[in-house]
Order: sequence, then structure tokens, then C-alpha cells
Amino acid sequence: MVYKAWLYFPLSFLKMSIKGGIEVNIRTVDYQSPQAPEQLSSSFRETGFAVISNHPISKTLIEEVYADWENFFSSDQKSEYLFNPNTQAGYFPFRTENAKDSAKKDLKEFFHIYPNHPIPHGIRKSSLELRDHLLSIGTKLLGWLDQKTPEDIRRKFSQPLDQMLEGSPKNLFRIIHYPPLDGTEEVGAVRASAHEDIDMITLLPASTEMGLQVKDQSGNWHEVPGGFGELVVNVGDMLQMASAGFYRSTTHRVINPKGDAAKRSRYSMPLFCHPRPDVILSEEHTADSYLTQRLREIGLAQ
Repeated sequence: MVYKAWLYFPLSFLKMSIKGGIEVNIRTVDYQSPQAPEQLSSSFRETGFAVISNHPISKTLIEEVYADWENFFSSDQKSEYLFNPNTQAGYFPFRTENAKDSAKKDLKEFFHIYPNHPIPHGIRKSSLELRDHLLSIGTKLLGWLDQKTPEDIRRKFSQPLDQMLEGSPKNLFRIIHYPPLDGTEEVGAVRASAHEDIDMITLLPASTEMGLQVKDQSGNWHEVPGGFGELVVNVGDMLQMASAGFYRSTTHRVINPKGDAAKRSRYSMPLFCHPRPDVILSEEHTADSYLTQRLREIGLAQ
């Protein structure tokens, strides 16, 4: 099973040193703590990222979902579920997507699960159960942010942040497979080029391998350890837009591993929390108009 190869790292508090002796601190937030809302808001303000511990999603559920999708990506049936360009649901073959402003296609394949769209034959309902758990947590986190955002910033929201997700058909559960590297990759191509997420916030259960990095304000990159049982969460461009930059969307990437790790697949399954299409994010954009613009920029829409 794929999860047997997972790396386990303690995430009580991540400190990643950078040049000049400065540190980037990604806070670990205890989901059950009374101080959690304030800690989440502070971490998002400082780095755009946070780590959620002590949450209610079982490790067994996460393992089961990874196992199902490992089987899917290694089978021939995936080609039977090619994505629909209009709905964006379904299977996206290897080297379909590029980061905004990048000419290189990412070294990954993935599957999009949207509300009310079918999942492949053989994938258990546990994938939808995990998706629903993540969405419930994401909605709660947005509620915390709304509570802890200063009033002058909150007045910019067209509605409370957590309410923006209610009934949204655009909440996206993406299952990603980064295949092993074989040395024939295009020069400069990486598993996921530097980018910012489109959504409000992203929730990411521990990936099966290391490789996720975040960029600090000085342009230096830092590894984000993937602790089993933790959720990495980050700010997306839609939240940055809705808050007029109060919460900033931080650039991140997935680098190509070296040594034995290059011979192994990497699996990841982020949930992207998207508002309903009609939600107003700014004077310039609704959620729908902004999503359409970004999908064109990353090569997933015409």
C-alpha cells in the first residue's frame, strides 16, 4: 500500500531558517484549542500557511483513500474518465497543466472530484467521505478567519467568508499522482512549478513523499515537512482578493526529488475551497470570472 512509504515528521512548530538568520515560522494550530482561531489568523498573516493538528479526520480513512487512488492511477481504466473541458471534472493526463506564466507542463496527472459528479468505478465512498470532512473543516476555518479579521477589512467582504462556500458547486477535491522520474524529463520541468492557489483556502492531508516548498518574502525556498495525521492549509488568491491583501497567497511548489525518492511516486490530495460562482470577490471579479481567467492561464480552459 502506498502509505507504508510515508515519511513521518513531528510538526509541533515548524521553524525553517533562511539566509541572514531570519526564520519563517509556520504555526501548528491545535484544532481543539480555544486559541485556534487567533493562531490560524496570525499564521496566515505571517506566512500564508498553517498546520492543523488534532483534527477529527481518522488516519485510517486517509490511508484507504490513498490506496484506492494508487490503484486507479496504475490501471488502464483512467483513460475512460477523461476530463470534461466544460465541467473540469474527471481525469487529467500526465503533463496537462502548467503553472501561471510557466511554459513547462507539470510532471503530474490528476483527477478532479466536484460535487454531484461521479467518481470512477472501484473508488470507495471513503473518498467522498474524506472530501466532506475536509470541506467541513475548511468552512470552520474560514469562519474563524472571519471572526478574527479586523472590522475595516471585514467590511470589504461581500458576505461572511464561511457563507461564501455554502452550496458551492466549485469546491474541488483533486487527487494528484506525480510519477517516478526516469531521467528523460524536459529540462526545467518539475512536479509542480511555483504557483499560488486559485481558491479561498486549500486543505492538504499529508502527502506520501516530501517535496512541498514555500517561498519567503526574500525569495528563498523552504521545505514543508509532511507529518502523518496533520493538515497543511494555505491562503489562496480568492481570499487574498476578498481581503484586499490582508491575507496573502504564498507562492509554493513541488520540487523533483533526488536519489531513491526520484524512483517513487508521490501522491497528494488537496481540497480547494471555492466560493459559489456568483460571490463577489472585488470590484473587478466574481468567483466565476476570476476562476475562468485563471483556468485559461494554467492551460485547463480555452
